[in-house]
Amino acid sequence: MSPAATLAAAGGQGFLSPTGVEIAFVLVGLATLGAALVTVTTKQLVHAALWLVVALGGIAVEYLLLTAEFIAWVQVLIYLGSVVVLLLFGLMLTKAPIGRSPDADSGNRRIALAVAVVAAVSLVWVVVDAFRTTWIDLDGPVQGSTKVSGEMLFQHWVLPFEALSVLLLAALIGAIVLSRRNTPAEDGVASDKGQH
Repeated sequence: MSPAATLAAAGGQGFLSPTGVEIAFVLVGLATLGAALVTVTTKQLVHAALWLVVALGGIAVEYLLLTAEFIAWVQVLIYLGSVVVLLLFGLMLTKAPIGRSPDADSGNRRIALAVAVVAAVSLVWVVVDAFRTTWIDLDGPVQGSTKVSGEMLFQHWVLPFEALSVLLLAALIGAIVLSRRNTPAEDGVASDKGQH
C-alpha cells in the first residue's frame, strides 16, 4: 500500500494537518526530552533522580496519548514507583553526596556526547524507517490494552522478559552488596573496638 493510499485510508489526515492529540504528543515529547537532558547534565545526584521522575512521567503520558493505558500504568508503577525509589535509597545507603558532586563528572563528556548523538540519530532513523508509511489509528481497537499486551508479552517476548528479571535481580544483589560495604573510617573504628 502506497503512502498516499495509507493517508486516504486514515481519513486524509497527514503531517500538515495535525490533531490535538498529535500536538500534545509533540509538546509532551519535547518536555520529556528536556527533562532527560537535565537529568544527565546536572551535577546534583538527587536533582538528577527527581528530573528522571519527570522524564519517566512524560513517557507515561505519551503512552496514554497513544491509548496504551495499561503500559502507561505499568510505567508509573514500576519505573516511577519502584526504580526511582530504589535509586534514591541507593543514594542514601551508599552515603552519596547530596549537594553538588564534582565526582559526578568523569571527564569523558565529549565521548559520552558523541555516543549519545550517534545512538539518538540511529534510533530516530530506525523508527522513522520502520513506521514511515504506518498510520496509528487512535480511534480503532485499543492496542495497549491488558489483553493485547499480555498476549504479545507471553507469546513472543517471554525469553527477553525472563532475562530482564534476572538482570534486575543482579542489580538488586549489587545494591545490597554496595550498601553493606564499610567505609575505611568505619573499618578503623571496628578494629579499634576489637582491640579494647
